[in-house]
Amino acid sequence: MYYYLRLTRSLDERLSNLYRQGKVIGGLYSSLGQEGESVASAYALGPGDLLSPLIRNLGSMLVRGAQPVEILRQYMAKATSPTAGREMNVHFHDLRQGYLGQISHLGDMVPVVAGIALSFKLRRQARVCLVYVGDGATSTGAFHEGVAFAAARGVPLVIVLEHNGYAYSTPTARQTAVARLADKAKAYGIPGRTVDGNDVLAVYEASKEYVERARGGGGPAVLEVVTYRRRGHAQHDDQRYQPKDEIAAWERNDPIERFVRHITERGWLSEDDRRAIDGRVEAQLDRAIAESEHDPLPDAGSGLSGVYLDPPTSEPLWFRSLHA
Repeated sequence: MYYYLRLTRSLDERLSNLYRQGKVIGGLYSSLGQEGESVASAYALGPGDLLSPLIRNLGSMLVRGAQPVEILRQYMAKATSPTAGREMNVHFHDLRQGYLGQISHLGDMVPVVAGIALSFKLRRQARVCLVYVGDGATSTGAFHEGVAFAAARGVPLVIVLEHNGYAYSTPTARQTAVARLADKAKAYGIPGRTVDGNDVLAVYEASKEYVERARGGGGPAVLEVVTYRRRGHAQHDDQRYQPKDEIAAWERNDPIERFVRHITERGWLSEDDRRAIDGRVEAQLDRAIAESEHDPLPDAGSGLSGVYLDPPTSEPLWFRSLHA
């Protein structure tokens, strides 16, 4: 678990450096401060389960089998990326590994994943779905429709509410009157719980309980993880709406440092083991960056592939007519 926490943080830092060098195409969405809940909740799933991440759930995807080189290729829009340069950041999926690419419209993945969970139930498969939503998304119609459907059908679904304080720049208290987002589960007759999102083991234990409950036919549940987004919505966001003392307080509550203290005090991780894991992560990222940086950008002529059933093999007619 420490390996994935360290990998998530280090990959995030490497991406920030690449962004400043102008090598990241589009926006960069940091998971700094939220790695703990992402890794811990994903760890609770089994091999046949399915997870739907958001832009800050890099750690969840890595746990499920996404490779750092894939993430790097995506952010740099390389032709070798999982979407062949057509999408950026974590907007891709691998159903064999068990993660589903997100829809950007927040809250919309709840009804989608509820439908997938229903298919598991109808086929009598002991499989579970887990979907992430932010605090702002809990005020959208799609979120409530999805939860209502999941509750009425009793599907095997765990909904993780990431309460990180802000919906882009809007403080949580300005978009909902509920102090604890998990209380919204009461409206649908399903369990809801709030845990410290920066306590890795607390998130894992709560997630595991709800996952096994769903697997056993208990239906959906809502898990609110209280955490904090220590960088802006994206790299271009200067965070002027976040008080500096608030950011500093949450920096002292870093989930990785808390986890390391916990496991070293109990003798579960030695200093030598930690250095070995850190070295393994850095070497892995060095290789991934060296490989992805030299990959080509997509050829413009491939732009229609995947758009039409029978993509053109030569210059499209509209292109030829412009240069006739």
